[in-house]
Amino acid sequence: MLAYYYDKTFDGLLTAVFDAYSRKTFPDKLVGEGGIEPLFTDERYTVITQQDRANRVWVALQKIQSALACNMLTYVWLSEVEGYDDLLFRYICKTFNSKQSIETNFGDPDVLAVHQLAKKVNGEKHSLKQFVRFQKAADEIYFAPVAPRYNSLPLAVNHFADRFSDQRWVIYDVRRHYGFYYDLKNVAEITLDDDSQLLGGKLDEKLMAEDEKLFQELWKGYFKAMTIKERINLKLHRQHMPKRFWKFLTEKQ
Repeated sequence: MLAYYYDKTFDGLLTAVFDAYSRKTFPDKLVGEGGIEPLFTDERYTVITQQDRANRVWVALQKIQSALACNMLTYVWLSEVEGYDDLLFRYICKTFNSKQSIETNFGDPDVLAVHQLAKKVNGEKHSLKQFVRFQKAADEIYFAPVAPRYNSLPLAVNHFADRFSDQRWVIYDVRRHYGFYYDLKNVAEITLDDDSQLLGGKLDEKLMAEDEKLFQELWKGYFKAMTIKERINLKLHRQHMPKRFWKFLTEKQ
């Protein structure tokens, strides 16, 4: 078995594709740096990420497949499911090796898997747009903790920059320990030294603005008043509002 070790970045993956064709040896398994070596590994090769090589692969992909297909590759990368990098490597190699486009060749299990996984990540992106709830902090910054199933926050952040362009805000992924801060002009990626207090989905009351708690109570009161008990359908409710988002929703506190 041949294992390629790389830095677990998208550019690193594209560089691995470049090196595989240059060396004419294709890995049976991609392993992140520091990862556990697979059993029965006969040979290992370390990929050194090089931006120019990664760019050449990406430009070549853009020439032979649609923009939608290229977007799907980035969506699959953000899925972080087990084996996603091996899946992308096989898909990219099949794209280069085929004389015809493989985008709609759903008889190929890798093509089908890429489409299905990209669809799931896209769905999580839309769920983020629907279920993010901002809480106003004492420093006038609106804060929203989230924990999406997939790493879909980068895909949704531009929506919030457009939708809430007149206020400073932070959306923070407590599962992956990073987030984005908007300062009325630019969006920047940030990390917090200690984000353990955000795991409950709510800011500490000491950090809230004076009127935030009142607004939350008003919103919960409105949500309760609009609920028709006789028409409650919990199964349908969970379909439209997945339970994994509930602890971050003001109306569900």
